[in-house]
Parts: sequence; structure tokens; C-alpha cells
Amino acid sequence: MINIEVCVSPELIHLYDTKGKNVVIVDIFRATSTMMAALANGVKSITPIMDLEACRDFASKGYTIAGERNGLTAEGFELGNSPLAYFNHAYAGKKIAMTTTNGTLAIEKTKDEANQVVLGAFVNLKATAQYLINQSQDVLILCAGWKGKFNLEDSLYAGALVSSLHPHFQTDCDTAIALKSLYESNSHRLQIFLGQASHAKRLQNHNIEADIDFCLSVDLYDIIGFLEGDELVGIPSKDN
Repeated sequence: MINIEVCVSPELIHLYDTKGKNVVIVDIFRATSTMMAALANGVKSITPIMDLEACRDFASKGYTIAGERNGLTAEGFELGNSPLAYFNHAYAGKKIAMTTTNGTLAIEKTKDEANQVVLGAFVNLKATAQYLINQSQDVLILCAGWKGKFNLEDSLYAGALVSSLHPHFQTDCDTAIALKSLYESNSHRLQIFLGQASHAKRLQNHNIEADIDFCLSVDLYDIIGFLEGDELVGIPSKDN
């Protein structure tokens, strides 16, 4: 049986072995949700960058640059971290360079040793689960958290993915067991339960409730997002 584990923060990733595993990066509010919206709306690729200045330099290479810090669009960037910006194929065919507070850091910390880095979001939960079931690698779900701390929305998604993978996987990871139970106890009231999350409240203070609603929508897209070289790309799940 294939094994599944959950790490609730990039600050704890040193406690886990990522080598040869399919690592699912989760940043529900909002990086991985935004990335999936972009890829589903025809963006050619997304290059995740840790540093604001390095990301800004990509503008001269023909990229559209997207930068977010603390929930706000970074100065000098065309885009921030809103999934709604990509709706209606607004950036179809474009190559995006993106840096965010938490999500791009999580990708950077795992990409060298992982068998594959996969994007995790509620908007394509079923497609991602089916993709992982069809693979033969162990799975590690890495929650981006908030500045190194545990957060509710990423952890609840981790529980949702563990639940969706059952019974195809086994686990002796207490975190995975606990978060599966947490999700299954609250799946019927996802919006209400995650409305309590500290980051949801931070985003509400920026008047972007529509972003939150999108990020908590389940199975809007039937595509997989994953890292290919240094770029995040999307493929239809029917190709798995």
C-alpha cells in the first residue's frame, strides 16, 4: 500500500523525507487556488519565485509578473494573488512569474527531492485525488501555512485529500488521521467553518470575500497542476 503523510508547515519539512514522493503543495488562501484558476483559464505556465526582486526581473523576459505579500499586491507588479484576475481567459497563452508570502516558499523547499510537485486546491480536489491514486509513489501533503504557523484552511484541505484517497492509501501519520476526521466532521459546512480562519479574516479586511468564496469552491476544474522543470503547468485529468 502507498503511504500518505501530512506536514502542516514548511518549518517542519525537515522532519519528513520528501525524496521520491509526490508532494502536494497546499496554499488555499490563495496561491495554489490562484495557480489552478490561472492554468484552468489558459495560462501557459507559472514560474514560482521566492524573492520579490527576482520575480520583478522576469518582466523584462516577457513574463507577466504576479507578486503578493501579506495579502496585498506587491508594489510594481501587474497582478497580486487573486484567482479572479484570470477568469474569462484574461491571461490565456501568457507565462506568469509569481511570488507569494507562503506558497512559493513551500514549492522551493521540496522541488529538488520530490518525485513530483503537485498543486493542491479545493477547486480541483477530485481530479488531484484521482491523479495520485493512479501513481505508484508515496504522498506527502505540505501545507504552506501562514509565516511558518499552522493554518486551518490548508490543514482542512489536507484532510479532504486524505479522505478522498481512502481506501487507496494507508497512513500511520497522526496528523493525516486527525485532519481527515476534522474535514469529515465539517465538510457539510466548509464555508462557515473556514470563515473562522485567521487568514480568511485577514483577507476579509482587504474586501476580497469573492476570492475566499472561490478558494472554498469544490471541483470546479478537471485538471491537474504540477511542476515541470521550473514551471507549473496544467493537464486535463482525462490524460492521467
